[in-house]
Amino acid sequence: VSKSTGLPLAKVAARCMVGSTLAGQGVAAEVVPAYFSVKEAVCPFIKCPGADTSLGPEMKSTGEVMGVGGSFAEAFVKSQMASGEKLPSAGRVFISVRNADKPRTVEIARSLARLGFSLCATRGTAAALAASGLEVTPVNKVAEGRPHIVDMIKNGEISLIINTVEEKRRTAIRDSYSIRRAALQGRVTLYTTLAGARAACTGMEHARELRAYALQKLHSSLLETVN
Repeated sequence: VSKSTGLPLAKVAARCMVGSTLAGQGVAAEVVPAYFSVKEAVCPFIKCPGADTSLGPEMKSTGEVMGVGGSFAEAFVKSQMASGEKLPSAGRVFISVRNADKPRTVEIARSLARLGFSLCATRGTAAALAASGLEVTPVNKVAEGRPHIVDMIKNGEISLIINTVEEKRRTAIRDSYSIRRAALQGRVTLYTTLAGARAACTGMEHARELRAYALQKLHSSLLETVN
């Protein structure tokens, strides 16, 4: 928030702790930027052989980046680019989600189909998508025999992956590890939450042209509205 608005909130908070007021520091007014900012963590998994990209309570990031835009879509796309992730413009999307996520995955899959992507999924997810009228190709899990999804990733047949797992089932996390690792090594963008996948769809749908903004100018214009 401080980087987005130019207001040193940590310093403001520290001064409040020793008796200074918000009004006394000139920051009593609410600040609502006319632009959007999205921060993204940077995780150097590719430098750690065998590391699992699945996130948990422990900290795995070594830094962060921020994208700024006139819309959420533009800001999100910039944040992904800055963190080294590439949102594809065409190709095949692989989807494999836990049972609880299947109903909410349908709209995401529809958005991807509208963008021109072809869909493939593990059998359970494929059945749920097909039941909603989507054209989807079932593919094998690794345990179901070859050719399977990891083969497809290594062969460059997959452009984007959406994979959510049952967090309380260690076997589910372990079984999908090979997918996450193959995606990392093949530089295939992967989302492990539906929120991330939905944001990616929004970015691909609306952010066709990206503009450059000077953060200092944005901060100056924001301070003018406050003062």
